[in-house]
Amino acid sequence: MKDRSSVVLDRRKCPRQARSAVTVDAIFEGAIQVLLSAGSARLNTTLVAQRAGVSVGTLYQYFPNKQSLLVAVLERHLDKLMDVLEAACEDHRGETSDVMTEAAVKAYLHVKAQQPEASRALYIVAMELDARGLVEAAIQRAERAIAAMLSTASDGRFSDPQAVARHLFAAIHGTLRMFYERALPPTIGADAERQLMMMCRSYVAATIQPEERQSP
Repeated sequence: MKDRSSVVLDRRKCPRQARSAVTVDAIFEGAIQVLLSAGSARLNTTLVAQRAGVSVGTLYQYFPNKQSLLVAVLERHLDKLMDVLEAACEDHRGETSDVMTEAAVKAYLHVKAQQPEASRALYIVAMELDARGLVEAAIQRAERAIAAMLSTASDGRFSDPQAVARHLFAAIHGTLRMFYERALPPTIGADAERQLMMMCRSYVAATIQPEERQSP
């Protein structure tokens, strides 16, 4: 079966000028608001255009249909998430493995916590669109960034940084997805963050091989 996330490339126009970028930003924000108020099943281009403050014709200049718009919204969310994670990994190269782990978890949490309801809505969109290609590409970006960071740990080495990064990100992504999809209360979410941090730190600490120190 063809991955329907390929429609992300089916756009009529790319926002090259500042004014166009502002228009697309408004359309994306309008789509999120409609998702939250009406759900993906009831979302249509007319509602999004009204919420964004643009004409339907303007919306169609960039997105030919509802599906391409939703995939673009999802793609933008994933890009933002990965940009923040990659920046955090780059900024914490050469730190201890514990500091690195905390940085990766907090970076991912930071983006998700900014718009928790939107994150939950986009998880549903990803499943409905079968956007496995977009999600897999984002996961690969995350794993590469985390592995590159871990390979510079100041307190030891990992025999396979890529494998550690794969399992670490799976723990972060999988745990947060479960909590956001279930729409758990904030108090439970706060406890989940503490538990997730503990779990990730313990895993990374168990996989690092401390550097041997020479006797004076």
